Amino acid sequence: MRLAIKTYSFNKEERLKSRKLIETLFREGKAFSVFPYRVIYMPVDQPVNKYPVQVGFSASTRKFPHAVDRNRVKRLTRECWRLQKQEFYDVLSRQSKQLALFFIYTDKKIAPFATLHGKISVILKKLEKEVVAQ
Repeated sequence: MRLAIKTYSFNKEERLKSRKLIETLFREGKAFSVFPYRVIYMPVDQPVNKYPVQVGFSASTRKFPHAVDRNRVKRLTRECWRLQKQEFYDVLSRQSKQLALFFIYTDKKIAPFATLHGKISVILKKLEKEVVAQ
C-alpha cells in the first residue's frame, strides 16, 4: 500500500510575476470580495507552467504605511494559501483549467492567522464554484 504524500510547498513557478499577465488580470479579470480580501481572478488559456494557479499577494501602502506590517499580512496570506491550495489544485487539474489569481488585503488591521485561514477557505470554495460553472 502506497500513500500519496501532499506537498505543501509554494514554489517560484506558482508566483504571479509576469507584469503583462498582472496588467491583463487587473484589466480583464473578474473580482469579488470576502472581507478582508479582494480577489481578482482570470482563466489563463495557454499552459503557463505545471501548476494550475499563479497567485500574487498585495497589501496597501496607504493602510499599512510600515513595510513590516505589509510584509506580515502578505506572509500570513501566503501561509494560509500554501496550506489549503492542494484541494483547489486537484479540482482545477480535473477540469484541466489554469487561473491567474490575486489577493488584495483590504482591512486596516492585521487579522489573526485563524481568521485569515477561514477566509481563504471561503474564497477557495467560491472560486471552485465559479471555475466549475464556466
